Amino acid sequence: MNQMKTNPQEITALLERVFPQITGRYSITSLSLHNAEIVYHMGSENLRPGGTISGPSLFGAADLAFYLATMTYIGPQAMAVTANANIHFLRKPAPGDIRAVGRVLKPGRSLSVGDVLLYSVGDDRPVAQASLSYAIPR
Repeated sequence: MNQMKTNPQEITALLERVFPQITGRYSITSLSLHNAEIVYHMGSENLRPGGTISGPSLFGAADLAFYLATMTYIGPQAMAVTANANIHFLRKPAPGDIRAVGRVLKPGRSLSVGDVLLYSVGDDRPVAQASLSYAIPR
């Protein structure tokens, strides 16, 4: 578990195959062992009343970033699934794209545990923090 087992091209190919609904909705900006950073492209469908990004949209960005961070050490596996998630909303995000920075804190064989910080693009103050765990298929 000391070297990366995937790359952005392999991850993108997997996501396009198993999650075609998010094709074009994200950009992978950084990928290293146990870490992934993405920009999730938000549109008007992601806004809630008051002109802010909705909670489910923020969760989607966090979940994707942590999924990618987990794949850096297990390889591209479609059946790794969210086992637990908890999100704290810290401040109102600006309407627009969200940067999600995920890191695996405990890379296990059957469970990946870590967190994700979410930011409005262009602002260094986090808008949300999520703790996640992923069940890893055998």
